[in-house]
Formats: sequence, C-alpha cells, structure tokens
Amino acid sequence: MFHVDRARNRIIALDAQRLSDLGIGERPDLQEWLAGTPDALGEELLIIQKEFDGFADTRERLDLLAMDKNGKLVVIENKLDDTGRDVVWQAIKYAAYCSNLNKAEIVEIYQRYLDRWSDAASAEENICEFLDEDSLDEVVLNAGNDQRVVLIAGNFRKEVTATVLWLLGHGVRVQCFRIVPYSFGDELFVDLQQIIPTPGAEDFMISMATKGAEEKSAETAQRRSHEVRREFWEQALEALRAKGLTTYNNISASKDHWLSRGTGVSGCSYTLIFLKQAARVELTMQRSKKAENKWFFEKLEEQKDKIENDFGGHLQWKRMEDKISSKICVEQRFDSYNRAEWSGIFEWMGDHVSRLERAFSDHLNRLNQELKAGSS
Repeated sequence: MFHVDRARNRIIALDAQRLSDLGIGERPDLQEWLAGTPDALGEELLIIQKEFDGFADTRERLDLLAMDKNGKLVVIENKLDDTGRDVVWQAIKYAAYCSNLNKAEIVEIYQRYLDRWSDAASAEENICEFLDEDSLDEVVLNAGNDQRVVLIAGNFRKEVTATVLWLLGHGVRVQCFRIVPYSFGDELFVDLQQIIPTPGAEDFMISMATKGAEEKSAETAQRRSHEVRREFWEQALEALRAKGLTTYNNISASKDHWLSRGTGVSGCSYTLIFLKQAARVELTMQRSKKAENKWFFEKLEEQKDKIENDFGGHLQWKRMEDKISSKICVEQRFDSYNRAEWSGIFEWMGDHVSRLERAFSDHLNRLNQELKAGSS
C-alpha cells in the first residue's frame, strides 16, 4: 500500500505492521469492525450473533455468526497476526454444530442479538428484508450441509492453506481473508483481501447439495407465490389504469412482491408492495449515494406536517440509517392471498399512491432542482 505525495508527485510505500503491535485486539477491535461492516468481506452478509455459544454440551463459542443472501449460515473466525495450527478444525467444528440449527432457532438467536444490540428490531422482519422475501414461510434457512466458513488473519500457515484447499476440493466452502494493517501518522489503514479461493476461481466453489424436504416445500411455496403475485399484478395494473392512472400504462406484471414506477426524480420511485398479510405504498429513495438519499429524507421530514396534511393521514418515516436507501410509506393489513380481497386492495393502492404523489411531487421536484444547483 502506498501513500500519494501530491506535492512531490511521488508514491511512498507504507510499512506493513502487525495488528498486535498496534494495540489492536481480536475481540474488541477486529471482531467489531467486521460486525459493523460485514460487506468488507466482499458480499452482503447479515450478522446474527457475536460470541455465539449456544452449542449443546460444550462451552465453545464462535466469533461471528452470519447469514448470506441465500439463507446459508456463515461461521466467521478471526485471528490477529497468525492463524495458529488448529483454526480450520475449530471453524469446521462450529459449522458442524450450526448445521443442526433450524429456522425457528436461527430467528431466536438473531432476535437475542437484536435485543442486546438494537432497539425494537424484529429478527423475522429483518431477515425477510435482507433476503428480499415477504414471508419466512417460503424461505429455507441453513439448508442441508451448506454451512460456510470464513477465516480472517494476518498470516495463514501452510498447514492451514493446504487443508482449506483440500476442503474446497471436497465441496466445503471455506474462504481465507488476509488482513494487513498500515499506519500513516495518526491514521490507521487495513487491507483486507481474499486469498483463498482467489477471486474469480469459481471452480473451487462447492456445488449445491441435494434438496431436502424443507427445500422442496419452500420451492413449492415460492413457486405458488410467484404465480399469485403475477396474477395479482396483472389485475392490479388493469384496475389502476381503469382509475385513470396512466403512469402505469407501460408497467408490466412480474413475480416480485413489489412494483415500482418513477417519480420524475432519478433514484426515487413510488412503490406498491404486495405482502402475504398486508399491502403497502411507499416513496422509495434509493439513489446510488447514501448521503443523497438521507438528504432527500431529511428535507422531506422537515415538511412532515404539511406533507401528511396534504396526504390526508399519518405516514411511516423510515430513515434506515444502516441502509443506503430511505423510505416513507403507509401500510394496511389484508388477507392478501385471498382473491376475494383483491378488489379492495386495488382500490386502496390506487387511492393511496395517488395521495402519495399529490403530497410529495412538488417537494421532490424542488429538492431535485436544489441538488442539481448545488452540484453544478
């Protein structure tokens, strides 16, 4: 890693150091860094527990337990400057212990984590949002023996890397990340790179195991949900167009539980949500830059009273500080998969998305002009 000296137009090599020499601790520092920013590992991960020790007949505890976007559990083991000889055996044991966790147990483990580290958060709702599903009934968590292992250390011994490569060849997904700290003045930098398997070496990845009964059940439920959603959106779009909402003329039905259309402001959309037990209409701010989404949200929130008065009711204001996007929405309970309720849902969605547009349109256009003027 190099520091760029722009005054002299030179680069200066920074000296690689040891985490322990810099006073960095495994649990108070490295573990917390990863818990706070799991995507530093190159993918979206949901941390569901720290220092997990819920294994029967053993006092052992793993560093971090996470979930990936496929609902697989990920065991994350951190070491500082050296892996030691037994880190693979240790992590594989933890993965084996976790292989028996069922959906209800995983939700309970995550809920305990949220109760300790987050305010009034729902494990089930967070998992559904993370996996982009509207109900856990359709989701397989921790399928079969597909648990994953991530090892992080400053140095990997040969016996560790050899074992990891052997496991990869036998279908066990293990990843090794090397973390190297650098200091420059009072600033600390870390370089976190995946070294096994090397990026792009997909041949080392394990193949999917045979689906079990839970997987087949979930696939059937998911397929049915896709069919129901597509049928719902086809009829909903007809109903919206019949109400004179011409902005939906070029929108097509899909299998997703959401349907969006633009607001005229880049990255902002009016979204209709079709959930199993509710319907929702929301203004979604999902521009590529988090700061811009939060700026839009803050400016709109300053006009909250006027906006809600124009809308004709209360709205849910969700800044979502830990997310890139923000949203403002209204929700109504329905037995949504009961087709007898659909006409009422169509009417509710059409009415509320029209009111949402009426309440926000002028504000969004004004803020968009302010943003463009400020960046020009």
